[in-house]
Amino acid sequence: EKLQQLFIELILQQEQDEYQREGITWQHIDYFNNQIIVDLVEQQHKGIISILDEACLTVGNVTDTVCLESMNTKLAQHPHYTSRKLNTSDKSMDFQKHFRIRHYAGDVTYSVDGFLEKNKDLLFQDFKRLMYNSTNPVLKEMWPDGQLSITEVTKRPLTAATLFKNSIVALVDKLACKEPYYVRCIKPNEMKSPVLLDDARCEHQVAYLGLLENVMVRRAGFAYRQLYARFLQRYKMTCEYTWPNHLMSSDREAVEAIIIQHGFHDDVAYGHTKLFVRTPRSLFTLEQERATLIPILVLFLQKVWRGALARLRCRRMRAIYTIMGCYKRYKVKAHFWEVERRFATVRTMADYGKSVQWPTPPAALASFHRITNMLHRRWWARQIVKNIPPSDMLEVRAKVAALTSLSGERKDWGVGRAWERDYLSNVRDCPQTSSGFIRVSKELKNKDGYGQVVFSGFCRKVNRFNKSTDRALLITDQFVYKLEPKKLFRVLKRVPLDLFTGLSVTSGVDQMVALHTSSHDDVLMCLQPGELCPNQDRVGELVGVLVDHFSRIRNGPFHVKVCCSALQLQMRGKPKSVTVETKPGQTITDFKKSRNGFILLLPAN
Repeated sequence: EKLQQLFIELILQQEQDEYQREGITWQHIDYFNNQIIVDLVEQQHKGIISILDEACLTVGNVTDTVCLESMNTKLAQHPHYTSRKLNTSDKSMDFQKHFRIRHYAGDVTYSVDGFLEKNKDLLFQDFKRLMYNSTNPVLKEMWPDGQLSITEVTKRPLTAATLFKNSIVALVDKLACKEPYYVRCIKPNEMKSPVLLDDARCEHQVAYLGLLENVMVRRAGFAYRQLYARFLQRYKMTCEYTWPNHLMSSDREAVEAIIIQHGFHDDVAYGHTKLFVRTPRSLFTLEQERATLIPILVLFLQKVWRGALARLRCRRMRAIYTIMGCYKRYKVKAHFWEVERRFATVRTMADYGKSVQWPTPPAALASFHRITNMLHRRWWARQIVKNIPPSDMLEVRAKVAALTSLSGERKDWGVGRAWERDYLSNVRDCPQTSSGFIRVSKELKNKDGYGQVVFSGFCRKVNRFNKSTDRALLITDQFVYKLEPKKLFRVLKRVPLDLFTGLSVTSGVDQMVALHTSSHDDVLMCLQPGELCPNQDRVGELVGVLVDHFSRIRNGPFHVKVCCSALQLQMRGKPKSVTVETKPGQTITDFKKSRNGFILLLPAN
C-alpha cells in the first residue's frame, strides 16, 4: 500500500499538481487514492499495527480473539475493514478468526491465529548483551547488538509489525527523494502457462495497478517539460535570434522565438517557469537540428580556441624571446664590463696583462672572445716586439718560425742563445777556416749574385755512393752550395733553393737533417758544432731560418716534419729510412748503411 501510494504521488498527483502550479489549462483526472488504506494499517492509536502493539504490551491473558474484538470495535465504521461479526451474512469468514481488508488490489482475508505470538520479539536485549560478552569470538561476532549501552539494551524490544513499518517508511522516504522508473509486470494466469491469457485476471491487475489512470494522465499531459533557462541553453543555437546570446527582456521570450521559428507554437504550452511540449515529435525535430549544428559549432569553437591558444603561444614566445634578448644583452654587457675591469691597467703591468685570467664568456660571445683574446695577444706581442732593436728582429722572426714549426716536439732547439747563421764566417767558431770561406763566399756572390747568406756550417753528409763525408753547407737566398772544406771550400754542387720543399728532423738531441727536394733526391746530413760550443744545437736554427725565409721572401710553405722514430726520405727516387742509435766506443757522429737505409751512430757519452 505504501509503494502504491508513492506511485500515485509521484506519477499522478505530482504531475497534475505541477500543471496547476504552472498555470497550464488542465482537465483533472480522478484516480483512486489509497491513503485511506495506508491509514487503516499504520495510523497512530487507531491503525491495525497500533492495536496489535497495544495488545502485545497489555499485561494479562490477551489472546488473538481479544485482539480481533478490539479491531472490530475500533474499526467498525471504516469502509475498507470488515469481519464476520460486522457482516454476519458473509459466511466466507469465521467468527473470532477472520477479518477482511479491501486493498487497492482487491479484498484480502486474514486469520488472526498466531498474530500476537508472531508480533512479539522474545529475544530480549540482555541475552544479546550476554552473548556479545562471551570469550568465544564466533559468538561475539554473531551478536553485534550486544555492544550497545545498558540503557538501550534493557529497553523493551520493538514488535515485528513496528519494525516492518519503520523499514517500509525508511524505504519510501529514500525513494521519494529519487526519480524512480516503474516497470509494471502483468501476470497472465495463475497456472504459469505460456499459452493461457486470463482476461479477467489481467483486467483486475491493470485496474489495481492504476495503469489506466497513468495512461490518461500521460495522454492528457505533456511529454516534455523544462525550465526556460535550461531549454534556451540547449536549443538556442537552432534560432538566429537567440544565438549566441539573445537581446530580449526574458528567457521566456527567447524560448517563444525558438518555438515560433520552428512552427511548434500549437504543440506547446507556456507555464510560469517552464515550457511544456506535448508530443515527442517536436522535441525530436529540435534534437535533430541541434545534432546537425553541433559539429559546426564545435569546429567554430575549435577554430576560435586554437586561434586563442596560438595567440597565447605567440605572446609567450615573444615574451620569451624578449627576456632572452634582454638576458643575452645583460650577459654581453656584463662580460664586457668584466673584461674592461680586468684589463683596465694592463698597460702599466710588467707582463702587459699576460697573467690576467680571461673571464668565461657566454656562448653567444665564444667567437668574439677568441677574436679579442687574439687581439690582446697581438697587442701584447707588439708591446714586447717594439722594445726589440731592429737588428735583432730577423733572429726573433726565425725563432718564432722554429717554435711554430717544431710545435714543441723537440726539447732543445737553441732558443736560449744567439743565432749567428753564418758560422763558417765566424772567426770564433771557425778560427782556422773562416778566412778561406769568406774569400770563397765573396767569389760566389759576385758570380751568382745572391743577396745574403741564410745559413752556413760544417756537416757530415751522405753522398751518392752511400758513404758519409765531411762537407761544408752554404745556404743563400738563391742557392744551396755543397763545399769541400779540405780543398779550400771548393764548390762540389750548386742547387737552386726553389727545389727544396721541406725538411725532416728527429725529436732527439741528434743534429740529423733531411732536406727534401721536388726531384725526389733528398739531402741527408748531420750538422756539426763549431769549436766554440761543441754541444750546440743548430737544427732549430736551420729550421727557423729556412721557414722564415720561405714565408717572407718566397711567400710559399716550407714543410717541417718532426719524426719520433725513423726518419723517411728519398734518394735518387728510392725510399730510405734512417734510425738513430747510440754505440759504445763511437767517437764521432757518423752514418752507417743499413738494410732499409742508414743508421746514425751517436757517441755513448
